[in-house]
Amino acid sequence: MIKNFKWLFVVAIAFTACNNDDEVVADPNSSDGQPLTAGTADFSKYVSLGNSLTAGYSDNALFIEGQKGSYPNLMAQKFALVGGGEFKIPYMNDNVGGLLFGGTPIQGTRLYFNGSAPVNVAGTPSTEVTNVLTGPFNNMGIPGAKSFHLVANGYGNAAGVPLGQANPYFVRFASSPTTNVLADAVAQNPTFFSLWIGNNDVLAYATSGGTGVNQNGNLNPATYGANDITDPNVFASVYSTLVNGLTSNGAKGVVGNIPDVTSVPFFTTVPTDPIPGLPAASAGQLNTLFGAVNQICAAIGQPARFQTLVADDGNAATTEKNPLLIADETLVDLSGPIASALSPVLGPTTATFVGSLYGKARHAKNTTGSRDYILLPARTVIGTTTASAPSPFNTVGVSYPMQDNTTLTASETAEVKTATTAFNNSIATIAASKGLALVDANTLLTQVANGGISKDGFNVTSVYVTGGGFSLDGVHPSPRGYGLIANEFLKAINATYGSNFKGYNFGDFRILYPASL
Repeated sequence: MIKNFKWLFVVAIAFTACNNDDEVVADPNSSDGQPLTAGTADFSKYVSLGNSLTAGYSDNALFIEGQKGSYPNLMAQKFALVGGGEFKIPYMNDNVGGLLFGGTPIQGTRLYFNGSAPVNVAGTPSTEVTNVLTGPFNNMGIPGAKSFHLVANGYGNAAGVPLGQANPYFVRFASSPTTNVLADAVAQNPTFFSLWIGNNDVLAYATSGGTGVNQNGNLNPATYGANDITDPNVFASVYSTLVNGLTSNGAKGVVGNIPDVTSVPFFTTVPTDPIPGLPAASAGQLNTLFGAVNQICAAIGQPARFQTLVADDGNAATTEKNPLLIADETLVDLSGPIASALSPVLGPTTATFVGSLYGKARHAKNTTGSRDYILLPARTVIGTTTASAPSPFNTVGVSYPMQDNTTLTASETAEVKTATTAFNNSIATIAASKGLALVDANTLLTQVANGGISKDGFNVTSVYVTGGGFSLDGVHPSPRGYGLIANEFLKAINATYGSNFKGYNFGDFRILYPASL
């Protein structure tokens, strides 16, 4: 009996030892604890194409630390764990940011927050555009590029920069002055690619306050202006060309769709009603004037354009805010009727001036489905006086209309949204036809703008300066924002190709870059 017990004890020890030998240790680099795998993808030669978002642009500039924190570089670091090769970046010369062309600055330095406002860092740019780097480079993100620019020959020709026909960032690393971005990417024979392009095809129009043209129906992008919206058919054709080229040698890849531009702080930081209660006399004078214009509108069957302004009641806790006075070029021009109606009271000269000032003006609105957006730079001019008009018609946003380049009106917003939807439909269709991973950046940034995304004890939102999602230019991500984007791209890759990359911890990234780097 004792002998049998000893034998069982030895067997139990041996069995435990065998189990310990076979125990699988969770892989800390994988999302599921299983051994890290690339799945069906091959990351040995990864190339990324896109615009400023791909390059790592932040705080209104491109600089070394921003390039290191770009989402493609963050992904490449993960890819290296499963056989990913070198990921070369066309680094800028410094962390000051900005560009020189023939020794002359053509792009300013980056922004930093000085405790009360964003300001430019001290220093002079040292990156000379005409000093061409030796490539090829894996990160081919080009600030300012639109979809059709990636297939435009000569987009990297220095001679075209002063004419607006070439991009200074691409000039720095193009393989030749006559090549195009897609050709330089395909020449590298990538095994895997990322493509996030199309934002600027609507963003330039939006950030200019709709000063460009909606080119819907114009199939010749060579005739487009810098701030125009790209025709959806042109976009679809170009996007198909890009994807066909990148997959021509069997490469797999991941693409991102286009966010709603109104989800970023450049459009949401300044409210439509930031004007505090006015002095009683000023409120009374403006209400009389605007009330007269509303009566003219009613007489010709037009909707009222102005609200009743509130006066300062001496109590900051109870005084309501007043809406901004903005220009809207889509309105019926009432300059003539206003001048005619007010001439007996103000005299013909003043009445004519008032008519020209308010003939296409109205108060900004913030109603569901029909909202105006006040652009971030407008915060520096609201409430200031302009030399363009005499007192009392010279207070910007109060008695002098905010100009077209400071606002994105509701009708302009609708044009942007329509184009964005069309572009995203094309992206989804083309991606599906090639079996590519798709990142829904539109939904992602909408979530960031509506309450934020929580992870690792942090909540990333679109609140300007403090939200953690965006840099000081109000359009491009912050370091943490780029970490969030990298994670979303990795998730899409995992879901499509069976890899199991673990995302980054939000705590690994700062919110904003400091003055000194």
